[in-house]
Amino acid sequence: MSEEKKIIPRKKDRKRLFGHRWIVKNVPFFLFLSVLAVIYIYNGHYADKTIRSINKVNRELKELQYEYKTLKSEVMFRSKQSELARAVEPLGLKELVAPPIVLRDTTPTH
Repeated sequence: MSEEKKIIPRKKDRKRLFGHRWIVKNVPFFLFLSVLAVIYIYNGHYADKTIRSINKVNRELKELQYEYKTLKSEVMFRSKQSELARAVEPLGLKELVAPPIVLRDTTPTH
């Protein structure tokens, strides 16, 4: 019987602790906690979205860097003297074998 008496006061203590008045009194605090939980969840989703965006931009940047390096090497290859000579040969242009002649104006200027 002594065990039954101990159980009954504990139930009453719980009812007193979590009674209607206590719940009503702490409603603003519960709302505050729920707002914090929503903000916490939003922050997690926002961080994931930002990380995905950063990774996407990094992939695009690497792709553009590879394209830049490829184009730069192609331009360097095409700007070699031998490649230029080969490219302009169909136009009838030939490489000079003699040094260019410097033209000077011999008339006096007043």
